[in-house]
Amino acid sequence: MKSCCESKSGELAELRASQGKVLKILLALNASMFFVEFTAAWWLGSTALLGDSLDMFGDASVYALTLYVLHRSVRARALSALVKGVVMLVLGVIVLGEAGHQALHGEAPAAHGMGAFALLALAVNLICFGLLWRFKSDDLNMRSTWLCSRNDIIANASVFGAAILVGWTGSRWPDVLLGAAIAALFLQSAWQVIRDARVELREAKQATDAQVSDEQAASDQASSCATSSCCAPPTAATVVEQSPASGCCSGKGGGGNTSI
Repeated sequence: MKSCCESKSGELAELRASQGKVLKILLALNASMFFVEFTAAWWLGSTALLGDSLDMFGDASVYALTLYVLHRSVRARALSALVKGVVMLVLGVIVLGEAGHQALHGEAPAAHGMGAFALLALAVNLICFGLLWRFKSDDLNMRSTWLCSRNDIIANASVFGAAILVGWTGSRWPDVLLGAAIAALFLQSAWQVIRDARVELREAKQATDAQVSDEQAASDQASSCATSSCCAPPTAATVVEQSPASGCCSGKGGGGNTSI
């Protein structure tokens, strides 16, 4: 049993080490791509590309948080997933607001540059998705990270498609509508992650409460036993010691009668 537990512990440590290496690579890729895509989005005037760059920023934050809680408790990992969901929710609102602004006051972005940076972001996210694939079912923390990467690929492909439509029609509306669609995707994913995190937090709290209750019950039982007369071994020992003494005295008494 001991060797089995030690083996499982070693496997878990090895898994966490593998996850940490992958997450560091993903953090570097997404942080770098955020600066590249964010600059390009403002330069080209693309709402969809801006939304995609904010997604990269959100992913970099997600990977940093995931690394932080990698070796911590279930509750800490659930809290991390909850923070990720809130980050995704905020990004969705930002992109939705920018899409509304561009719908009222924007112009058609430069389609060729928009498409080129969308393809670059797509290549980066395909690498991230491939690295995360084998970890997607490990726990809620890694699953939420994998969901972010999946959403990125959908968003990147959509940005490239919007770039083609902008170049073909000369209109800003493909870019604006895609920005709104990215925002909706963020909001839907955020709700899913927040919901799962709340469930796991509730389960962790129930497990902690049950453990505290068991410990309290054991403490109360020990305290009750210490004050109960049925658990007073010295009294029993005294009775046992007195019995031979009584017998001895009886024997002496008997001996005296014999002598008489």
